[in-house]
Parts: sequence; C-alpha cells; structure tokens
Amino acid sequence: MTVRVVETGDPHAPPRVAYAVGRAVGGAVERNRLRRRLRAVVHEERDVLRKGRAYLIGARAGASDLSFTDLAALVRSACGQRAGDRR
Repeated sequence: MTVRVVETGDPHAPPRVAYAVGRAVGGAVERNRLRRRLRAVVHEERDVLRKGRAYLIGARAGASDLSFTDLAALVRSACGQRAGDRR
C-alpha cells in the first residue's frame, strides 16, 4: 500500500482521496471490490486525513487478500506518517 500526499493550496478545503488500483491486483471485479473496501476504510479512518491535502492511495497485488482490519491499519499508518501528524 502506498500513499502520496499533496498540499492543495487551500488549507481549509476538505481532504480529497483518490485510489490507484492497477491490473496487477486482478480483474475488474476484484479491483472494484478492493476500491470499495478502501473507500470504506477511508471513511472509518477519516480522522487521520488533514484539511488542505489530497491523498492518492495505491494498492498492489495481494492487497485484495488483506482483511478489513489489516487494510485499515495500513491506511491509517500510511496516511498518518505522510501527513506528518497522527491524531
């Protein structure tokens, strides 16, 4: 799991999140399922995201095999470290 963070220029704008799930993850059904799971994780872990930032979450092969708890831990860790502050 990789996370890229970019300042959006407006420090008061809500955080934006995009997902990059490539073909290495699997077929379209598997990629879409993983994308939905990642959206659910981000919704649960939204306290880690900071205003004025855009996040790109990239998933690699094998990410679809992770449990929801493991995905949540990876997203929280990656976003928290990249954002520079953990709440």
